[in-house]
Amino acid sequence: MHLGVFEVAAPQVGGTLSWSHPWSGSAHHREIDHWIGVARLLEDAGFDFLFFADGYGYPTVDGDLPAAAARGGLNFSGLDPMLLIPALAHATSRLGFVVTSSTGVDHPVAMARRFGTLDHLTGGRVGWNVVTGASQDAVAALFGHREMTPHDVRYEIAREHVELCLKLWESCWEDGALVEDARAGMFADPERLHRVEHAGTHFRSSGYFTVPPSPQRTPVLFQAGTSTAGREFAASTAECVFLQGTTPAHAAANVADIRARAAAHGRDPRSVKVLVGATVTVGATSDLARERRAEFERMQTDEVASVIYAGNTGVDLLALPQDVPLDEALARAADPRIGQMGQSNIDRFRRPDGSTPLVREVLAELRGRGTRGFTVVGDPGQVADQLEELVETTDVDGFLLEAIFSPGDHELFCELVVPELRRRGRLAHDEDRPSGSGTLRERLGATSPRLAADHPGAAVAAGLAAAR
Repeated sequence: MHLGVFEVAAPQVGGTLSWSHPWSGSAHHREIDHWIGVARLLEDAGFDFLFFADGYGYPTVDGDLPAAAARGGLNFSGLDPMLLIPALAHATSRLGFVVTSSTGVDHPVAMARRFGTLDHLTGGRVGWNVVTGASQDAVAALFGHREMTPHDVRYEIAREHVELCLKLWESCWEDGALVEDARAGMFADPERLHRVEHAGTHFRSSGYFTVPPSPQRTPVLFQAGTSTAGREFAASTAECVFLQGTTPAHAAANVADIRARAAAHGRDPRSVKVLVGATVTVGATSDLARERRAEFERMQTDEVASVIYAGNTGVDLLALPQDVPLDEALARAADPRIGQMGQSNIDRFRRPDGSTPLVREVLAELRGRGTRGFTVVGDPGQVADQLEELVETTDVDGFLLEAIFSPGDHELFCELVVPELRRRGRLAHDEDRPSGSGTLRERLGATSPRLAADHPGAAVAAGLAAAR
């Protein structure tokens, strides 16, 4: 069972209100010692990675920041978590770090350079969560774009963005091009360096990539998104997919679809690791766990739920008719922006027959858990039972844990649940892992620090080499 922790360099995680509760320490998110403590805790417990969500956007209603978002710290504000990673890597030796970065803002050369640098500084322990963008109206305004990019076009851009990054990471420097022979006075062998030429629909580039090959060359590629375009992109490109499940059946269908699509792209479907979000509230007894969960739920309101949904979709649920199915209410709104922002946060509420619940039912669900995944509550044995059942019924490879009270929930999970999962043989001890498996890619089950031979990035490198 692979385990990561989902965090943000912001007041709270997952589209809920919790930072102001005495049990929460997330008000310290601007302090480096806070994150060093979290990273060391997770490493000592044997977690695979710490995952940072990120983005430039924030909730908007009618183009402006709702007062409730500012008052509650609801997806507002936020720091750049990428700048934390070198310090956290220096304080640890095995934990991986995954950071979100959007293909809709920066040029691929800048993205490739940052992640290549991070892979060096972490010793090959970095991953890139590839997103096409959320809170699109806010981001478009911040960056001076006149209009938002349609949802499926964003995925076209993302595919080309990643394609160019892969060319830079995988094909500019041959193996052995970095010589560093001081006696011979040769730093790099010019015969083993090759120009990258790319003239695409959305990006152009001609020249040499200045970052020498890092331990993984390409960071581990993560992707989050369950729209049809998102699943197709994940199946063709991602090595690890993050889903937010609403029901086990819904999650199982998405997992099966992603694996089938990966096979259709000529990839080993089991090589694509699929993790699902889970909010675990554990206590020494089930009563203590339920009371901790109740403390959290008492803080949530319809206003909180509506602001968070607006941040991901541009839709104010409180402004819609409450006793109408969500899809019908959105159609009545006739807002051209709807469907272009956070499509996964619209599709995720669909029932197996394709229908959607009433708007007030969506609000109630969001009020209970925000944009989080599965809710797991109980004593250590009950929590382990529920996690095992989810693995068996959905075919996921593990979980991204989303705390309601951070970092206290991480501490309780490490203290109470990790030993139980280890007792059941669900978690490996670090000392039992193969020697030399120091990169994040290997930690997630790969046999090499490099991309698998059936990944398109390996094909890019092979194709360019054959053309020389």
